[in-house]
Amino acid sequence: MSVHLIDAPSALQRLQTFDAILDARSEGEFALDHLPEALNWPSLNDEERIKVGTLYKQVSPFEAQKIGAALVAANISRHILAHVMDKPRSWKPLVYCWRGGKRSNSLALILGQIGFQVTLIEGGYKAFRSALVQDIPKRVEPLQWRVLCGPTGSGKTRLLQALASQGAQVLDLEAIASHRASVLGVIPGHPQPTQKAFETRLWDALCRFDPKRPVYVEAESKKVGNLTLPDSLMDAMRQSPCVRLELSVPHRVQLLMEDYDYFVKDPALFGERLDRLIDLKGRAVVEDWKSRAHAGQTAEVVAELLEMHYDPGYETSTARNFRHYGQARPLTLSGPSPAEMDAAATQLMRAESAQG
Repeated sequence: MSVHLIDAPSALQRLQTFDAILDARSEGEFALDHLPEALNWPSLNDEERIKVGTLYKQVSPFEAQKIGAALVAANISRHILAHVMDKPRSWKPLVYCWRGGKRSNSLALILGQIGFQVTLIEGGYKAFRSALVQDIPKRVEPLQWRVLCGPTGSGKTRLLQALASQGAQVLDLEAIASHRASVLGVIPGHPQPTQKAFETRLWDALCRFDPKRPVYVEAESKKVGNLTLPDSLMDAMRQSPCVRLELSVPHRVQLLMEDYDYFVKDPALFGERLDRLIDLKGRAVVEDWKSRAHAGQTAEVVAELLEMHYDPGYETSTARNFRHYGQARPLTLSGPSPAEMDAAATQLMRAESAQG
């Protein structure tokens, strides 16, 4: 048998050295969060966990363990037949469950007896999660952040994408969070991850950056939808150099109409989101916006949203939260098209290179 234990901080640093990462928890636990690139090989699925847990409480631990053992053995057998038969002897998986208990031990034991070199995380997902949270500030601190600022619709996300396509290091927080970070930021069909899954994805992205090169990130508030950014990241962003994007209002409206086309196609959905502004703008104003959106005047409503809701106070708020915003490098965009964003990205990277 070849099963080795590894503590969570060491596993954190060595994830890339394993041929596979196997999560022995149920599919429901896995969906809430899991290690980056982990595969879900449940020792017990959600229904079986409930069954065994009920037996444990209502009958006896001994009876629950007998049934649990049979279910675990059957599930591991299926995983081996489906996924292991083509693996060479040199295959080295990392295995974990919730706290490094029976579920992961059972899987690791069988794989080890086959002859694979198996590594088991001590303390399981719970220990790994604790180590990851403690590691995030260490990943944030050495990075050279460049913060893209600009009012709603000025092209920050599009510019990030253009920068990434040209090889720049980019942290797209809204993509990781599946949210566009405003009252209208919900993306239909794309629910936000859990807070834990968001932080795992964020940590994974941070691990991939080279501290010797700048990392571009969009200015965000503390929350992106329902998710909260780590304090260490917010502090670093607020203390970093800024780039101020400048785009004309007609081009900003054009960009928003393109990026939020689902609101154009579904005025009722747009209206549901606008209802969240009633306390700020009053029912009469919001009802007027909704009526005009239903009449096909969405572009005019978007322009008024910029004028009345998004733009007022933007400069003051950003200057208050981002220390170097007053000295931000201006970047004027000629338009929101991919070609114009690519040109702006090239200009920004050249300026960065010249300054560096």
